[in-house]
Amino acid sequence: MREKKMSTIAVLGAGPGLGMSVARRFAKEGYAVGLVSRSTDRHPAYLEELSASGVPAVAVAADLRAPGAAADALAEITSALGPIDVVYHGPGAQNLSAPMLGILETQPADIRRAMAETLEPAVEVANLALPTMRSRGSGALVYVSGLSALVPLPFLGPYAPASGALRTYARTLAAASEDGVHVGSLVVGGLIERGDIHRMLTDPATPAPYATLDPDELADAVWRLASGTEDEVVFDVLTQDQTRG
Repeated sequence: MREKKMSTIAVLGAGPGLGMSVARRFAKEGYAVGLVSRSTDRHPAYLEELSASGVPAVAVAADLRAPGAAADALAEITSALGPIDVVYHGPGAQNLSAPMLGILETQPADIRRAMAETLEPAVEVANLALPTMRSRGSGALVYVSGLSALVPLPFLGPYAPASGALRTYARTLAAASEDGVHVGSLVVGGLIERGDIHRMLTDPATPAPYATLDPDELADAVWRLASGTEDEVVFDVLTQDQTRG
């Protein structure tokens, strides 16, 4: 009897907050884990942790905005771990030190840049992952977008409409998906604990002066979305509301 293949998740956006919480959540379920992030600095510690949990893992350095980077990263994960069953798409902020541009100052070029950093890589990943999933009749793709996809947040400038476009793309893919393939949308409105932005904005010696989100709770939502039990989960820290649909 042929041994059943271990399922594999590709975590596109493997940071210390939500990305690694997703990796741990799926490793707990017995998934092999492929990690993708722009820097290799943290990869040894990530891989050591996942190895201790008893699942195979591989880490790939890639900037998903670069042409062909997503294809190369997914191919490397497939070569090491086998066919990918779940793709989590949650790349972090591109430049944490960049000045914020408000919506009234936003120009067409700013919108094009935000779309190139946000929506275009998401579309590329779908075009790479979904054909194989559809051909075998199983698989999942989960996208993460910000609360500005649902709530007007003028201070986010060009990234507000880009986030809305990403959520709409995910929801439209979900509507077009066939039986056995799931596309989920996770909308995050708040500061995620343990993430890079959280570390930059908070003092480790004192509690954060505002409500935060537990990345492990968000990772549970990613698991539900990948399982197809829900199509979209919204976490809104401003009202402490979680809406599932």
